[in-house]
Amino acid sequence: MSDALYPGSFDPVTLGHLDLIARGAALFGRVVVAVADNPRKKAVFTAKERVAMLRRHTRRHRNVKVVSFSGLVVDYATSHGISVLLRGVRTTSDFEFEYQMALTNRSLAPGVETVFMMPSAEYAFLSSTLIKDVVGNGGDASRWVPKDVERALAKRLRR
Repeated sequence: MSDALYPGSFDPVTLGHLDLIARGAALFGRVVVAVADNPRKKAVFTAKERVAMLRRHTRRHRNVKVVSFSGLVVDYATSHGISVLLRGVRTTSDFEFEYQMALTNRSLAPGVETVFMMPSAEYAFLSSTLIKDVVGNGGDASRWVPKDVERALAKRLRR
């Protein structure tokens, strides 16, 4: 079974992300969840905090590993012998962006394939940006993120 790399910012981790990780873990020998550490982007949580959150919520999956990375996704994948990128696609606009990225990645690393996975229906509309807006404005996001993530997000955004 191939290993898959699931890269993203995960700022914050959502139940949609966790759903995709669980389903990916059932399909691949190992899923490496790669948290992008890009200091140029203004994240709510540090890469270290996001890694900790993901590790806490994926520990039941023995074949899931959570790491942080910087640079190109395909460079991380090839340097770690991973030949599949796992990407979630919610909408047609997601698909257009992900399609461009997949073709670019294939051009940069022909041995790395991208596999698109649709979200479960209850998470199809979710985005980290939407959740940050809801929580930042005092709304309840408990049905979209783990409870500890919601508390940490509220504390950070409502200062």
